[in-house]
Amino acid sequence: MNELPRNVTAAARSKIRIEGVSMTFDNGVTALSKVSLALAENSFTCLLGPSGCGKSTLLGMIAGFVQPTAGRVLVDGVPVAGASADRGVVFQEYALFPWRTALGNVEFGPLMRRRPRAERRRLALDYLALVGLAGHESKYPSELSGGMKQRVAIARAFANNPSVLLMDEPFGALDAQTREILQEEMLRIWQRERKTVVFVTHSISESLFLADRVVVMATKPGTIKAVIDVDLPHPRERTEPSFIALERSIKHLVREEVDKLGVT
Repeated sequence: MNELPRNVTAAARSKIRIEGVSMTFDNGVTALSKVSLALAENSFTCLLGPSGCGKSTLLGMIAGFVQPTAGRVLVDGVPVAGASADRGVVFQEYALFPWRTALGNVEFGPLMRRRPRAERRRLALDYLALVGLAGHESKYPSELSGGMKQRVAIARAFANNPSVLLMDEPFGALDAQTREILQEEMLRIWQRERKTVVFVTHSISESLFLADRVVVMATKPGTIKAVIDVDLPHPRERTEPSFIALERSIKHLVREEVDKLGVT
């Protein structure tokens, strides 16, 4: 197959622009060095790479949780200075309120925005149905499986109607079968909602199944190693030769970075 592109190309219409960002922590460790990237509106981008390459740090910068030591991040042309409801975040740990039902968790964002009660309920019911949880609205997190909790977290994020959805290994703690089911659900929801999604993952297969763009990150320090446009049509089959060939090529890129770390 053709050599993978290794340059960062400007998106036709950038929703997010990352301009020369670096991050050095107080202990002297440089997590990111001069990272630049443009992400198109309504795109689905996966950040891929080994532990320690700065994926979550970069996601935190877009969210506004982390301020770079150099460079800047812009959303809709405005520098990110802190967290915003327009940038929803879904974590691996679910982060649900245990004292609220599934419905109450999803209603929370609209409640904070002082939406009328009827509107909050309509939104929550709609998004719970969208993630396949109709009939489970009155259950508390302790009564839900891990996959169901993550569905609630995704519904809660969408109910806030953010233009950007940031997902930090949201399916990493799930068993393989549940993970694949939620990947399919996530893709279906994104195709309906058309948000700009940035999704952190360690899984090459997951990134190729979901994303229209995969950003492979290098480590020591974190930089961009390659940007791959995934032109495979949806629905994607993991057993298709074109999928397997692209997976093999990206695996080689990631393995180069794993070898740097001395991980076996």
